[in-house]
Amino acid sequence: MTSSDQQPWGRVDDDGNVYVREADGERLVGQYPDGSKEEALAYFERKYTDLAGQVTLLEQRARRGAPAADVAKTVERLSAAVDGANAVGDLEALKTRLGALTTTVSEISEQQSAEAQAEVQAAVAERTAIVEQIEALAAQDPAKAQWKQVTASIDELFGRWQAHQHDGPRLPRAEANELWRRFRDARTSLETQRRAFFAELDQVHKEARTRKQQLVEQAEALASKGADGIPAYRDLLAQWKGTGRAGRKYDDALWDRFKAAGDVLYGARSEIIARDDQEYGENLAAKLALLEEAEPLLKETDRVKAREALTSIQTRWDAIGRVPRENVKSVEERLRRVETAVRKLDEEHWNRSDPEKKARSEGLAAQLSGAIEKLQKEIDEAQAAGDSKKVKELQESLDARKIWLDALG
Repeated sequence: MTSSDQQPWGRVDDDGNVYVREADGERLVGQYPDGSKEEALAYFERKYTDLAGQVTLLEQRARRGAPAADVAKTVERLSAAVDGANAVGDLEALKTRLGALTTTVSEISEQQSAEAQAEVQAAVAERTAIVEQIEALAAQDPAKAQWKQVTASIDELFGRWQAHQHDGPRLPRAEANELWRRFRDARTSLETQRRAFFAELDQVHKEARTRKQQLVEQAEALASKGADGIPAYRDLLAQWKGTGRAGRKYDDALWDRFKAAGDVLYGARSEIIARDDQEYGENLAAKLALLEEAEPLLKETDRVKAREALTSIQTRWDAIGRVPRENVKSVEERLRRVETAVRKLDEEHWNRSDPEKKARSEGLAAQLSGAIEKLQKEIDEAQAAGDSKKVKELQESLDARKIWLDALG
């Protein structure tokens, strides 16, 4: 037997016919007349190797989780190719491996079906969450909504919806349609609310714009009054603050005009103040000099002397006239302190010299002296009796009456 006859899966006869050995005998697979028997076998063995490689590749794809339908289709194609293949090799082993893959396909199909179902359920949950978020936005009070943020949220949710629809698994038609209906209805509701809100806001802005235009015109009309128009301008300013927004496009321009009208009035007042300051500057210097003369009276004890000096100062003070506005309070307060001190000297004098008060004071002093003498006698008796508690009580009464007597003196 030649080496070619010893090949376990095939042989070549002298005429170049090539046979493959199978379980039920030999089968002619082809001829190779122009080469040696070794070359002939090698040629048909390569055909087997190619088939075996395809089976191996399919097994690897199946293990990696390739779609079951694709694997099944490839198994069917390779099974047809192996059955009666013109190749030399263990064709039966290839059939066995392909048969095993058929079983694997069934398992893969079940697994992938379960995975696909889980993916669909997760996708439904995710898309439902998107729907619930936009429905929550639609359920908010439109009057309290921050529409810039709400609009951004709507766009973001719609973008997520589109991405999920494009990249995610295909949802059952009924569920997909129902979720889209809910999403669409919520978005439509929000758009309706937004349009109504901005329509109302436009109306409010329009009314505020009209009112502020009127206030501007009234403020500008005060220009001829100069500083005397400031009280009326302040009233207009209070109304301005309560008017509300007229819209960004108009508010700044209207406010610039309103403020400019006020600047005219306050500018006129500043001019008056500047003239007054210049005119009254000498008056201020004169009153400050009088204060230097008056403030030593704060320490004077002779009421007659203090009263005469203060009267002279007050007469000259009134004759001087006005001082700059920002100095009025300070100089007047300094003079008031001196007047208060002199008035106090007068009050103290009349309190001491009032005959009725003097008589009442002397009578009370006599009563207190008698009470003190009596209490002192009672204290001596209590001490002699050893009654310390009574001594303490009597001593407190005695001390109080001595204080009252000192006050009268």
